[in-house]
Order: sequence, then C-alpha cells, then structure tokens
Amino acid sequence: MDNLKLSILKSLYFSSPQSIAELSSSIGKSVPNITNSIHKLLQSDLIQQDGLAPSTGGRRAAQFIPNSQQLPLIVCVAIDQFYTSVVVTDFKNEFQTEISTKRIPLKGANAYEELVAFIRQTMLLVQEKPIYGIGVSIPGFVDSKSGKNNSFTAESPFYDFQANLGKTFNLPVFIENDSSAIAIAEHYFGQAKDARNVMVVNLNWGVGLGMIIDNELYRGHSGYAGEFSHIPLSNQNKLCSCGKKGCLEVEASLIAAIEFATEKLSKGEESSLLKDYQQQNNHITGDQLLTAANAGDQLAIEAISRIGYMLGKGIATLIHIINPEMVVVSGRGAQAKTILAPQINSALLEFTIQRLSKNTKIQFSNTKHIQLLGSACVCIGNSDKSIYKNYLTEI
Repeated sequence: MDNLKLSILKSLYFSSPQSIAELSSSIGKSVPNITNSIHKLLQSDLIQQDGLAPSTGGRRAAQFIPNSQQLPLIVCVAIDQFYTSVVVTDFKNEFQTEISTKRIPLKGANAYEELVAFIRQTMLLVQEKPIYGIGVSIPGFVDSKSGKNNSFTAESPFYDFQANLGKTFNLPVFIENDSSAIAIAEHYFGQAKDARNVMVVNLNWGVGLGMIIDNELYRGHSGYAGEFSHIPLSNQNKLCSCGKKGCLEVEASLIAAIEFATEKLSKGEESSLLKDYQQQNNHITGDQLLTAANAGDQLAIEAISRIGYMLGKGIATLIHIINPEMVVVSGRGAQAKTILAPQINSALLEFTIQRLSKNTKIQFSNTKHIQLLGSACVCIGNSDKSIYKNYLTEI
C-alpha cells in the first residue's frame, strides 16, 4: 500500500464518509491522484461507497468509507496510574472484543510484565486476524516522536516504552500521553468535533489537559504542553506527586476527592460508602465514589463538589490565557457532570472576566471509553511514521 492510499484510509477513519473532492482538500493531493487511488482501494475492497453527497447543483458525488471487514484490527491500550484497559477495535471504531480492565499500578515492581501479559491475553482472542498496530495512551512526559516516557528512569521498561512493546509483540506500536490522546478523540469523535480551539480536561486520578489550537494538538516547545495538574492554584500545604506544593492536583483530582471522603469515613461519617470502606481495608475506589455521588450520597456529593470548584478555578486560568471557544471535561470524572457543572460555573463567575468566559462553552464528554478511542486515534494517526512504513505497506 503506497503512502497516498494509506493517507486516504487514515482520512476516512477520522472523517467518514468523504467524497473525492473532500479527500483531495483534506489530504492536499490533486483530484486525479485521489481518484486513481480510490479506484485501487475499491478494487482491493478496502473501502466501499456509502451513498452520494448532498447536491450542490450538479451531479451528486459518491462518498466513501473504510471497509472494516477487509482491514486489519487495532489493539487499543489505555493506561492510568492504577488501571489498564485493553480492547481490539476496527476502522469503524466498533469493538471486536470485550473491554478488559485490570488493576496494574504503574509503580508496581512487575507492572511492565503484568501489562504485557494482559495485552497478550486480549490479542489471543483475535489471533487469526491481522493487526494494524498497537495504540497506547499512558500518563507522563511522553515523547510521541521517540516513543519514550520521560517520567520513568532509563532503567525502567516504561522509559523506552514504544520500542520495548514493539520488540515484544513484533508489531508497530505508537504511544501518546493519556490526556493528549483523549483530546484527539474528543476533537474527532466527541464534544469538540466542530471546535477549532478547545481545551480538553482529563479529570482522572490527576487533572490532565489536551490542547487543540487551530485544529491541531498543541505540544509546546519541548512537547509537554498541558501540565494542568501542576498550575500552582492550591492554598494547601500538601505535597503533590510531582514533589512541589500548591499544585491544582492536590485539590481538583479524583484522588483528592477520595482522600476527603476516606478521611470523613474514618471519623464515622454516615454514607453508603461505609460498607465498601470497611470491606476494602479502609479504602474506596474512584468508581465507587462516582457511583455513590450520582446516586445522591451526601458525602460523595460533597467530595466531588469540592474538586469541582477548584477545577473551575483552574479552567478560569485557561480561559484567561487561551480564550478557547470550548472547554470539555472528559476522562473518568466526566460522569459526575450534574455535580461538577454548578461548581465549575460558580468558580468561573467568581474568577473570570465575563467578557472572556461568556463566549467559552463548558461541555462534558458523553463519549464512552474515550481514552481507548484515543489510543486507536494515536495508532492510526501516526501510522505513516517511517520506522513502520515497510510493515504497513505490506498490509
């Protein structure tokens, strides 16, 4: 498969259906060249026609979509500080396996080995089908060009993560920071689909940020733009995971909410979470907290409300600096929308200049499994990298 055909498949993955004229515009190649490649892709049964474009006064143009039945599959791996989820999907983002999730703390002694075994377990379910590549989203200072995660030391297998997984599975592997991957998925398939300038907040154990500016993921000079967690907005004297004090993360993350609820439970506060707390050695999970909050538990609501207000304070800072058209709250915490939204809006009223904030929409993600979808986007979006071009042209 030559580069142009691969570019067409990529373009159709991110936006379907498209006509030849639309593909010519989005890829930047001439209509005759696109037409020639489209015919070859049709002959190979890798794409298919999907009706006709709306009439513009002349003959209606044919539209095309990927033929996922004939294309290889994508292995999607979504990693956070404590849990990893794996699924296999196709070029229409239709999952071909059940989503598997396992607790694998990244700082665990055998985390890499556990991760490899977990990925392999899912891949065995589709072992008779060709694999396009593995897309991985993971927290940390990820250099997507080199495939290294600079949050780990050189001795860790997570440092040269892309190369190590590539050798292990003998497949193309592409990695990206988790918040950046989520922002890409929101931009193409979620709430930010029609926004050119959008900040995507990844509310999880920490508070990440993916920045879409002029329709492109903004990485900054060193590639690490978006360290939202570590904006010094907290008045607490609590040490952050980065080793500094005053970081937004210590008051605006799910970990902060869990710590607040756990402290209250330890002092005998009444809550539906008390049973889980006692059964799990004085511990509750983020999912348990979110479920309880959405069910009306007062302690859980208070814990989520507290981080919502601080999150709004952080978003106010983003609005003043970037002036985006939209801020999307995504990630695990987005499911607490009904509790978070009033707190965020209250903070915005208090801390922003209304001339700026009134033109910024605050949205909450409604796309399920957004980080896994982001991992698929990372795999397909980067698959023309020269280091894997030879492999991919054979598919």
